[in-house]
Amino acid sequence: MDEERRIEHGRSFATVADAYDRGRPTYPPEAVAWMVGPTPRVVLDLGAGTGALTRPLLAAGHTVLAVDPLLDMLGHLRRRSLGPEVAAVAGAAERLPVGDASVDTVTVAAAYHWFDEETAVPELARVLRPGGVLAMAWNVRDESVPWVRRMSQLIGHDADLPDPTGRLGLSGLFGPVEWAQFRLFQHVDKPRLLDLVRSRSYVAVLALDERDEVLDRVAELYDQQRGDALGMQLPYTTHCLRVVRLQA
Repeated sequence: MDEERRIEHGRSFATVADAYDRGRPTYPPEAVAWMVGPTPRVVLDLGAGTGALTRPLLAAGHTVLAVDPLLDMLGHLRRRSLGPEVAAVAGAAERLPVGDASVDTVTVAAAYHWFDEETAVPELARVLRPGGVLAMAWNVRDESVPWVRRMSQLIGHDADLPDPTGRLGLSGLFGPVEWAQFRLFQHVDKPRLLDLVRSRSYVAVLALDERDEVLDRVAELYDQQRGDALGMQLPYTTHCLRVVRLQA
C-alpha cells in the first residue's frame, strides 16, 4: 500500500468507530499471556483503537496506557475501559507520549502496518526498559471454512501479515523474534457481522452505494448460511510475535 492510500485507509477508522467497537473481535487470553507474561506489567498498548486488546490486558492484571492517534476510537475505549489501571491518550508510533525506558511492554494489535517503520522502531525501543518486550498480534480470518471464504470473496481477503522481523533485526535494538499462533472464535449475529464488515478500512473507503452493495451481499450470505437469530462462530487464527529490548 502506497503512502497516500495508507493515510487514507488509516483515517477511515474515525468514520466507523462505532461499528469498529461493536464488531471487532478481542484477543484470546492465551495469546495475551504469551505476549506479556503472567507477572503484572506496565504496558503501553499502541494503536489501541476502541480497546480490543486493552481490555484483555486489564483482565490479566496489567497496568495499561492505551495510545491511539484517533480520538473517535479512544472515546469508545475511555467509556468502556476507564479505571485506575488504565489511561488513554492520543499519540502515534512515530512520537510516543511517554518518557525513555518507562514501560515494561509495548503491545501492538493489528496496527503495525500503519506505522512508518523507519521512525517507529527506534521509538518503540526508546520507551521500553532494557529487557522489556515488544509484542504484536493479528487476528486473521480462517478461510478454510467455506462460508468465511465466501465472505472474503465479497469483502476482500485479509492482507498478508506484516513482517517486522527484518527492520527489528537490522535495528540492533532487539533480540530474536519469536512467533506463536492461537485459535479464536468470535460469536457473530447479523448486526455484529455487518459492523465487522463496515469497520474494515477497505470497505470504509468505498463510495456509499458500493458499501451498501457489499453489506447487502454479506447480509444475504448470513441468511443463507444460518437462517435464524442464533448467530455463528467466526473462526480466526491469532498470530503473535514478541521480541526483547536489548540492553543499551
